Amino acid sequence: MKSISQRIAEALSIKESQAIAAIRLLDEGATVPFISRYRKEVTGGLDDGQLRDLEEQLCYTRELDERRDVILKSIREQEKLTPELEQAIIETEQKNRLEDLYLPYKPKRRTKAQVAREAGLEPLALDLLNDHQRVPEQAALEYIDDTKGIADAQAALDGARQILMEIFAEHADLLQTLRNYLWTHSVLESLVVAGKEADGAKFSDYFTYQEAISKIPSHRALALFRGRNEGILRLRLALIGEEGMERHPCEAMIAGCFSINDSGAPADAWLLETAHWAWKVKLSSHMEVELLLKLREAAEEEAISVFASNLGDLLMAAPAGPKAVIGLDPGLRTGVKIAVVDETGKFVDQAVIYPHAPKNQWDQSIAALAALAQKHRVKLLSIGNGTASRETDKLAREVIRRHPELGLQSMVVSEAGASVYSASEIAAREFPELDVTIRGAVSIARRLQDPLAELVKIEPKAIGVGQYQHDVGQIRLARSLNVVVEDCVNAVGVDVNTASAPLLSRVSGLTSVVATNIVAFRDEHGAFANRHQLMKVSRLGEKAFEQCAGFLRIMNGDDPLDSSSVHPEAYPIVKKIIEKNRKDVRSMIGELAFLRKLNPADYIDEHFGLPTVSDILRELEKPGRDPRPQFKTAVFKEGVEGMRDLKADMILEGVITNVTNFGAFVDIGVHQDGLVHISALADRFIKDPREVVKTGDVVKVKVMDVDATRKRIALSMCLNEDSRDQPREIKSERKPKSGRKQPQNLSPAPSGNSAMADALKQALRK
Repeated sequence: MKSISQRIAEALSIKESQAIAAIRLLDEGATVPFISRYRKEVTGGLDDGQLRDLEEQLCYTRELDERRDVILKSIREQEKLTPELEQAIIETEQKNRLEDLYLPYKPKRRTKAQVAREAGLEPLALDLLNDHQRVPEQAALEYIDDTKGIADAQAALDGARQILMEIFAEHADLLQTLRNYLWTHSVLESLVVAGKEADGAKFSDYFTYQEAISKIPSHRALALFRGRNEGILRLRLALIGEEGMERHPCEAMIAGCFSINDSGAPADAWLLETAHWAWKVKLSSHMEVELLLKLREAAEEEAISVFASNLGDLLMAAPAGPKAVIGLDPGLRTGVKIAVVDETGKFVDQAVIYPHAPKNQWDQSIAALAALAQKHRVKLLSIGNGTASRETDKLAREVIRRHPELGLQSMVVSEAGASVYSASEIAAREFPELDVTIRGAVSIARRLQDPLAELVKIEPKAIGVGQYQHDVGQIRLARSLNVVVEDCVNAVGVDVNTASAPLLSRVSGLTSVVATNIVAFRDEHGAFANRHQLMKVSRLGEKAFEQCAGFLRIMNGDDPLDSSSVHPEAYPIVKKIIEKNRKDVRSMIGELAFLRKLNPADYIDEHFGLPTVSDILRELEKPGRDPRPQFKTAVFKEGVEGMRDLKADMILEGVITNVTNFGAFVDIGVHQDGLVHISALADRFIKDPREVVKTGDVVKVKVMDVDATRKRIALSMCLNEDSRDQPREIKSERKPKSGRKQPQNLSPAPSGNSAMADALKQALRK
């Protein structure tokens, strides 16, 4: 059997030496962010995506090998392990194939076939299977035995049939053939459960529906499974053109696998009937369950991928930077909750104002906001996008108009997850004296300053940028989202003197305990002056320091290199550059003309190769560079505050809040996200909406249709005249977030093989 490194190298199309090096580093406790950035020479330049794939493949392969050993041991103990079977088990690289091979030997409950074997009927079954010239009824006479419960020939034949049915149902090659055929040729049908039409109105598109199982997109599959789980829909797997078939093709495959045919031999009819019952009783339901499980797993994997992609875009959104901010958590009857944070994100003040009905304290609220802004030198107003956000945004614009001397700007930000954070243990430890509503306002303020630093405090799935996130495996979802958070945090880097414990805990090599210890050390001894001081933190040993040091920044410390992503272990390279060129490190940093003249090859040694030296020179050009884009925000149209204000062909600016497989949701400032269907995202065919947009993008859209009754807004990003022909009705499947409602969790109506066909069918329904 090939080694694990060989198999992984083949699966990922990389060199075996790369696989060996990466596996060794992972086993030693190195993290993917550390390996991808600081061990490029060792792995031959594997990037973080390749390393994540390798890590996943390594886990799969090791689990497969462990299961393979268990199976071989079990069959060996049964003394049934032939050389051919052993070779087949050793060669397989798929878990389902491995289980298929084990199926005949797997300990199971006492079956009818086992009872028949105990009665001595296996020779009869095998005799009829191997010699079709035997007459079944005559052959069975030899096996009549009242003491064994075989009263007559028919009882003997029934037992023999049970044995053959089990043999047929446990044939590994046959199972794979059936699996492949059904996946290619089956359709999934759904029907509404009688009497559930009214209760399941949101699933009406699936009351009478069918589609090739291999073509069903993720969001549609999950909608079907949700409908079934809620007792609204019945799902059934059917073969294309099944109604006109005399015999199911799978029965013929079973017969063909065991050389059974209708040649006129005495045993043919009995054997064909056995193949029929094997399909009907043993295999059809098993295959349906297995293929539906395959569909669900593929749909979940895609849904998790969508969520992870959106989460990554949201976490990497542009930060406003170190500016004092007033966070406003809008409300009507309960008032607008206000929290003020300084340039570092420290909470400094709070208030509650009542500008809206029923109190309507408009002028008093403006005065209060202006006073807070002046007192704390605030430049930014961050407004949560929940209930009363547009009314509060109007208030903020009025403050800006009346007090131009303050130089204020206002932005509406997503408040997704703010309520989860405000009631969390993290928030309680951070602000034990604050009311939960003020904690939410603090979060709204801080996520404008630095979305990444604030959103890491919230459970990723509570941020609400997925599709059907509650319908997928939660452990798998959490693992995937945690990987995204880790990669984003380490891509940006963390200021060790200002970062919270939750943010530090996401840094390569740091646990939540060590992160808490860093904050405690900082509180007791003051700001860290250099990276090596980290070694004084309790439980932060040499290995953890190696993993985390390059991702932690110390601004204005003893060594300017500590504010960069240059790892302390590579400082000798910088020293070599300084000595050779007689430069001071502070004057060299940022001197592009000088740095770009240097030849990286002149500074490589036995420890650091060309990739590392090249990375160091690039980092010295702009140390601590932030990979996130420049900060900007959408400007909502004046006078457009609710769905009633929307008109067809109106051009608006908005922010992408969620990207799904069937389109993108856009916040246009009316408390209800609109949907740009995939067919209306661009004036060309696109397969994936992420080719055009990502979460957080500021875009211009045209209003195509407004359905106030169903609270649905159809938008288009095709702003030319041809966009008038875009679909007028689009359905969505996004869960509503707190405050701003969104459409029902429905997928686009199923039809055809393309998004455009889907959309046109919707339009024609009107």
